[in-house]
Amino acid sequence: MNDVHIVRKSFLAVLILSLLILFLFLSLCLGSEFYSPAKILHALSGGSLHNGEREIILKIRLPRMLLAMFLGGSLALSGFLLQTYFQNPIAGPFVLGISSGSKMCVAFMTIVCLKNGIVFSSWSLILASLVGSVAVTAFVICIAGKIRDLAFLLVAGIMIGYVCSSVTDLIVAFADDADIANLHGWVQGSFSGATMENVFVCLPLVSACFFLSFMLSKPIGAYRLGEGYAKSLGVNVKIFRPVLILISSVLSAVVTAFAGPISFVGVAVPFVVKRAFGADEPKLLIPLCFLGGATFCLFADLISRMLFAPVELNVSVATSFFGAPVVIFMLLTRQGGRRGK
Repeated sequence: MNDVHIVRKSFLAVLILSLLILFLFLSLCLGSEFYSPAKILHALSGGSLHNGEREIILKIRLPRMLLAMFLGGSLALSGFLLQTYFQNPIAGPFVLGISSGSKMCVAFMTIVCLKNGIVFSSWSLILASLVGSVAVTAFVICIAGKIRDLAFLLVAGIMIGYVCSSVTDLIVAFADDADIANLHGWVQGSFSGATMENVFVCLPLVSACFFLSFMLSKPIGAYRLGEGYAKSLGVNVKIFRPVLILISSVLSAVVTAFAGPISFVGVAVPFVVKRAFGADEPKLLIPLCFLGGATFCLFADLISRMLFAPVELNVSVATSFFGAPVVIFMLLTRQGGRRGK
């Protein structure tokens, strides 16, 4: 029986990797003009192409593809860490309003800087996003400390998200300057406008957070079985909990800084990965959630820009369409399990 499970898990892992590679190539090949895989490989290897094709591949499609991959994985991993912290599978950066808090701070900083002619960098965006992410996370934790009802926590997070989104909409309403036209698309979630500078900034942060999460696999596994159990195994919960939240906040902040709020990835992907692989070991779930989030966001980005081309949808339209039914199914199965008990 164990051999069957190993074969099944290996098959699913290979399937995810195959889909990831497929979507990576499709992201480079598809657009306003189709480029063959041979032409893509020629451009990536340093070869010259005609009519600016090499610039389109390397300066527009490649950074967008890389950003969608890294940020998609970051969202799924952030959701997994939040679910571990709150012991709630519905917890995620978008659902708890964390992404909305980041969005509000980034929008405010962007508009203030542009209105006053202040130059800001990618690091400034991440810092502003992190401030919003940590502030909302701290507020949610305070609520969680006073109210033990997880359903109320979920509602509180959604309400926080609405408040932050309303403030952001108010800010954007007075920001009609031509310099911030792209802000309207960013507010709804989009990978368009990505640059290699964005990729080089987010890559070390995402890599460091992934490495730290993986190194914390054993404490995460113990904590998922209960705070008391984790303490009995020598886990310093007072240090572990803030570190877990900080890693999740940084991952969420990086995503919002460069792509805006993207919905349901942080909740749907960890749930699907756990159900598909039938596993609960963090050493397995952390890389699989990252790969699953990267694959899902690459797919969603392809759908959003190709379905009604040349009109481009916001990526959250695709992630909501495919992710929301997963969350509904998760809630129904949890409710059914409780009734069965």
